[in-house]
Amino acid sequence: CKPREAAGVAGNTMRISTIFCLCPVLVCLCFLQRCYGVSHHVPTSKVPITKNQTKLANGETEVHHRPKRGWIWNQFFVLEEHIGPDAQYVGKLHSNSDKGDGSVRYILSGEGAGSIFIINEVTGDIHATESLDRERKAHYVLHAQAFDRNTEKPLEPKSEFIIKVQDINDNAPKFPDGPFVAAVPEMSQVGTSVYQVTASDADDPTYGNSARVVYSILQGQPYFSIDPKTGVIRTALANMDREAREHYAVVIQAKDMAGSVGGLSGSTTINITLTDVNDNPPKFPQKNYQLYVPESAQVGKPVGKIKANDEDLGVNAAIKYSIINSEGAAMFSIATDRDTREGIISLKKPLNYERKKTYTLHIEGVNTHVEPRFSYLGPFKDTATLKITVGDVDEPPVFSMDYYIMDVYENAHIGTEVGAVTARDPDSKNSPVRYFINLSEHGDKYFNIDMDSGVIKTTQSLDREDMPWHNITVMASEVDNPSLLSHVPVTVQVLDVNDNPPEIKTDEEVVVCESSRPGQVIQTIAAVDKDDFANGQRFSFSLLSGIPVNPNFTLKDNEDNTASIIARRRRFSRLVQELYELPIVVWDGGEPALSGTSTLTLQVCPCQWNGRVQTCQDERGLLSSAGLSTGALIAILLCIVILLVIVVLFITLRRSKKEPLIISEEDVRENVVTYDDEGGGEEDTEAFDIIALRNPAAAEELKFRRDVRPESARQCGRPARGCHSPPELDQVNVQKFIKQRLVEADMDTGGPPYDSLQTYAYEGQGSPTGSISSLDSPGTHSEQDYNYLDDWGPEFQKLAELYGEDMDVAELDVAIAVTVAT
Repeated sequence: CKPREAAGVAGNTMRISTIFCLCPVLVCLCFLQRCYGVSHHVPTSKVPITKNQTKLANGETEVHHRPKRGWIWNQFFVLEEHIGPDAQYVGKLHSNSDKGDGSVRYILSGEGAGSIFIINEVTGDIHATESLDRERKAHYVLHAQAFDRNTEKPLEPKSEFIIKVQDINDNAPKFPDGPFVAAVPEMSQVGTSVYQVTASDADDPTYGNSARVVYSILQGQPYFSIDPKTGVIRTALANMDREAREHYAVVIQAKDMAGSVGGLSGSTTINITLTDVNDNPPKFPQKNYQLYVPESAQVGKPVGKIKANDEDLGVNAAIKYSIINSEGAAMFSIATDRDTREGIISLKKPLNYERKKTYTLHIEGVNTHVEPRFSYLGPFKDTATLKITVGDVDEPPVFSMDYYIMDVYENAHIGTEVGAVTARDPDSKNSPVRYFINLSEHGDKYFNIDMDSGVIKTTQSLDREDMPWHNITVMASEVDNPSLLSHVPVTVQVLDVNDNPPEIKTDEEVVVCESSRPGQVIQTIAAVDKDDFANGQRFSFSLLSGIPVNPNFTLKDNEDNTASIIARRRRFSRLVQELYELPIVVWDGGEPALSGTSTLTLQVCPCQWNGRVQTCQDERGLLSSAGLSTGALIAILLCIVILLVIVVLFITLRRSKKEPLIISEEDVRENVVTYDDEGGGEEDTEAFDIIALRNPAAAEELKFRRDVRPESARQCGRPARGCHSPPELDQVNVQKFIKQRLVEADMDTGGPPYDSLQTYAYEGQGSPTGSISSLDSPGTHSEQDYNYLDDWGPEFQKLAELYGEDMDVAELDVAIAVTVAT
C-alpha cells in the first residue's frame, strides 16, 4: 500500500472497504488510530520559545511568541462520495499549549468552514458533514487558529492547510460524440482502418486506474476488430461484399480500471457502410431477344431498347452498348440512356419489307470504369443477340426520281406534252397508281397531268418573258388506298423563241451642239431585246427607208451591237429649229429575224468649246443645278400656300368686325359722326360740331373749316341754365340741307386730294311721338340725384362722373353719345 493512502484513512473506518489496500497490518494501524485519536499532525521539531516585546500606543507591551513548527499543517485527505450516517472524520488540530483541560479553543476558517467542514473547539477534531465530489471540487483551502479560552489571546498563529478530496472510481467512460458513422470500400483487405473512437473518463487519471480505459467489441465480430488501447476499428474479414451485405452496426465498449473486474464501462455504436467498387460485370438477363419493327418506322427514331444488369452502383455500373456485327450496325444504331442505363436502338436507314424481312443484331455491353485489381474476376462485359422482324406496311407510291426537271418552248400550243412522271406501289400487291397536280400550292393552272400515265401537258400559252420557270407538285396515290399519298417536285423551264422585236435603248437625251461639224459623232446608241439568245445578241442598225435622205444626220452601224449618229452639215441654230426627229430601224439576229423602229428626238443646245452643254437645260434642270430637290420645291410651295391662307383669313376677320353705320332705317344717330381720323378718346367732345346740321346759315360760314368749333357753339358749350337752341332751327328742312351739301362737295374743286366721308343721320318726319332728342328740350338743370350710379360698378364710373358735373341735358347727351361711341 502507498503511505499516501494510509495517511488518508484516518477516521474513515466506515469506508475502509473502498480502499484498494490489502495489507492487514495497515488496517490494524488505521483502527488503532481511529480509537486513540492520533492526529495526522506530527511536529517536525521543537524550538525554545523566545519572547519579543513591543511597546504599544497605550503603554502596554505585547509579547510575541515565535510560532512553533509543530503548528504548521500541510494537508488532510478525505474520500469523496461518503454515504455513511455519521460525519466523515478528516483529522485533528492540536497545539502544544493544550494541556487537555479545555483552556484552548480551536477555530477553523476558509472554504467550506462551518458548512462542509466543522471543528470541535475543545478537541480540534475536523469532520466533513457532506458527501464530496472530486469532479466538482478537488480540494479546499482552510485556516486554523488556537486561542486561550480565558484571555482570548492567540496561542498559535493562523496556519493555512489544504483538505484534498481523494478520488474513487465513480465515473464510467463516455463517448460524447456517439453514435458514429463510418464507411469502408467493399472487398477491402484484412486490417484496413475504418474508424477511431475515443472515450473520456471524469476520474483522476493520475491516481490509480480509475481513468485507464480499455476498448472492446460487443457486437460486430467477426467482421471488425478494435485496438484495446487506441480504439482504432479495422476490418477483420476478407472480401466483404456490398452486394451481399451493405450496412453493419458495431457496438464498442470502453471500460476503466484497465478492464479489470469491478471497473465501470460505457458503450457506443458505429454504423459502418461498405462502399461500392466495380467488382461485378454487366449481365444480360437473357441471351436472345426478339423485336418487331414496321417498315414504316422513321429513320433516326428509336425502335426498341435493351438492358444489361449490373449490381454495382454509380459509375461502377455505367455500361456502353454497341452493335458488333456489320449486318446490324449498317441498319441500326444503339446509344446508352444515362438515367435508366438502357441501350436505345434507333433506325439508321429505311426498312423495306419486300427486300429484307429480318435482321440479327449482336449487342455487347461493357463497363466503362474497370478497376485493374479486380481483373481476376473476369471480363467486365456481356453479349446478347437481338432478332428484328420487319413488319409489312401498306406504303404510299414511290416515284422513280426524287425530283423532275422538264422544259417546253414558249408560245407552244395548248396541250403540248411537257414530260411524264412515274411511280409504283412498293408493296407486294403492286396496286395501280393515280396521278394529279396539287392545285392548292399553285393557283395558276398552266399544266395538267394524265391521272393514269403521268404525262404533263400545257393548258395555257406560256410566255418566257413573263415567267421563265414553273414549279409544280405532283402527287400519287394507290387506287386501293387513296389516303396514302406521295409527293414529288416538278420544275418546268420555259424555253425562249424570238417573239420580241429589238428597241433602241434611250436612257439619255440626244443633244446636238450648235457648233457641230460635218462628220462629228453626235451620239452612240445601243439596242435591247427581251428575248434570250444563247450565243449573245446580234443587232444591226439603219435609217428608215422609203423616205427622203435626211440632210442633217446619218447613221453608222458599228457592227458591235451599237450605232453612231453623225452630223451631215455645219452649225445648227436653236432659234431656227430646236428639235429634230430621227427614225432608226433595229434588226435582231434571231430566227426568224425581227425588227423594230424607234424615233429619237435630238435637241439643239449651245455648247462650250470642249463640247459640253452650256445653257440647254429645261426648268427641271435649272432647279436641279441650283441645288433644289423635289422635296425642297414642295416645301417652298407649301409655305407660300400657308402664307396666302393666313392673309385671306386676316382680311376676312377684319371685314367681319366692321358693323354697318345704320343698322336699320329707323335707327338714327343724329349726334354721331363716323370718320377715319382717330379721336382723342372719351374726353374728346369738341372734335366736330353738329350745329351745322341744324343751322344752314352758320354752316355757310364754316364750310372752309370743318375742324373748328363755331363761336356760337363755344359760347353755348357750357350754357347757363337759361341757354337753349334758337327757335328758328325747328323750321329747317335737314334733308334739303344734306342734298345741298352733297352737291357742294361734288362741285368743290378746292377740296383736299383725298376722299372724305361725312355721315349725317336723318331722323325723318311724321313721328307721332316726336323727337326724343334733348337738343330741342329746354336747357333746364335736372334736380335728380345721380349719386346712385357710383354703386353700379367700374363699368358705369365714367357715366357717374358725367352726371355729377354741372352741365345741361343737351350737352350731357352729347357727352354720353361720344363716350359710348369711343
